[in-house]
Amino acid sequence: MIITLCLLILAHTLGGKSTQRLLKRLHVDDWQQRFEKVGSLLKRYAKKVGRAAATPLLQFYYVVTDKETSLEEKALIYGCLLYVVAPGSLIPRKAFHLLGLTDEAAAIALVYRKVKSKINDSINSRVQATLDRWFDADSTSSASQSPTRA
Repeated sequence: MIITLCLLILAHTLGGKSTQRLLKRLHVDDWQQRFEKVGSLLKRYAKKVGRAAATPLLQFYYVVTDKETSLEEKALIYGCLLYVVAPGSLIPRKAFHLLGLTDEAAAIALVYRKVKSKINDSINSRVQATLDRWFDADSTSSASQSPTRA
């Protein structure tokens, strides 16, 4: 139910529709637990798409832990992360190649616009440290791929 509501909130926001009715139905006590489950999916996805593509998704992941993050922002982030890392898509990448990335890109761009003010140096440091852990085992030149080392 929560996954469906978050995806609907994302879709309504993308469509410019009000999300207030949906937000009233959304009651989650432990976002941290929900995002820990998404974290394992995110790591597998990051390994497929690379550091640069995974960076905004990890930024979203860490923004959720901020006490100032609103319920709507958490729902948008959760919906976006699930939509991007899930195997299904409205426009399948395998069938439509570059066009198949547009729905995910639109979701990421929308959520980024909503939460970019919350992405600070502390979050960026955590993102880089996580990416270093995930990719250092696969690459001997990861220091050149990351501008900052945590």
